[in-house]
Amino acid sequence: MARRWFYAFVAILSVFLLFKPSYSADNIKIGLMAPMTGKWASEGQEMKQVLDLLVEDINSKGGINGAKVELITEDDGGDPRTAALAAQKLVTQKVVAVIGTYGSSITEASQGIFNEARVIQIANGSTAIRLTEKKLPYFFRTCPRDDEQAKVAVQTIKKIGAKNIAILHDNTTYAKGLAEEAKAIIEKEGGNIKVVFFDALTPGEQDYTAILTKLKSANPDMVFFTGYYPEAGLLLKQKKEMKWDVPFMGGDATNNPDLVKIAGKEAAAGFYFLSAPLPKDLPGGEAKTLLNAFNQKYGHLPNSIYAVLAGDGFRVIAKAIEATKSTNPDTLANYLHKELKDFPGFTGTIAFDEKGDRVGEVYRVYKVDENGQFVLQP
Repeated sequence: MARRWFYAFVAILSVFLLFKPSYSADNIKIGLMAPMTGKWASEGQEMKQVLDLLVEDINSKGGINGAKVELITEDDGGDPRTAALAAQKLVTQKVVAVIGTYGSSITEASQGIFNEARVIQIANGSTAIRLTEKKLPYFFRTCPRDDEQAKVAVQTIKKIGAKNIAILHDNTTYAKGLAEEAKAIIEKEGGNIKVVFFDALTPGEQDYTAILTKLKSANPDMVFFTGYYPEAGLLLKQKKEMKWDVPFMGGDATNNPDLVKIAGKEAAAGFYFLSAPLPKDLPGGEAKTLLNAFNQKYGHLPNSIYAVLAGDGFRVIAKAIEATKSTNPDTLANYLHKELKDFPGFTGTIAFDEKGDRVGEVYRVYKVDENGQFVLQP
């Protein structure tokens, strides 16, 4: 009789395990890898503020399928080596997915670690083309790619009417890739536009007068700098001190209010940059709800679109877990690749292609006015 009860118990347990969802009632751990310290700390801190807000909201509504969400943050310091350590820490804490990070070279240092561990990674500020050309099955991004950004850059150059273009990068994965992409488009489709300068600066220095002097000697009509906002701010400030009046345009990594603080309003005025729509220009109802909640909690609107793009990453993985009732990485990746369509993100509708890239056009052109405000261009 005892043996008969044992076999019955095993049969019941098998049925339970067969139909039991692959998530448990335990907390669902979502990781955030972000530059909480270092020169990009303002980006990372706002990313965490947005995700804290979203986690608080989702848990107040019962969590995802009855399980509460736990956010685990690791600081990558905006540095590839630190990012690798941060990724390993997140993997050992058994996170279901990771949001982040800002900076293509930082993301690249963590991609292999997450992929080998079969952890979904949704980057929010890493636009380098090669990140998705690797076709890693668990990698996605809510930000657009640099080849799309380069097309908008060349369109803007044509619209402004510049003929002799200087392109300056900083040798990082993102900046060099964007610079090379823009140069290739100009050489192929630019007509009478010429690239008269193509070189790199060393990020982190305090004096760029030598590279500015080299740039000036090339006599460009316009300079396209593809590096980050700390260096862009210094370049604008020191260009002003040299009394060199040539228009500068930056890539989306120059999109940060700290650029104006570093350069000063007078030197920053007239600076063009490319970006996904800034938080203040997001039109949708989902965005307005987020911005109101953020303003109510922190006393101001988010400065960075990358924080909002991190929020989009969190919401799509939450949607995937809810829809599939699973935390299995293959199930989630398949859902994000094939079944998520026209998701109402903060920054517009979201879907992903087979490489994990966001589908659709996102980039806009902004110009800094005399008050240091970022103004969307028609």
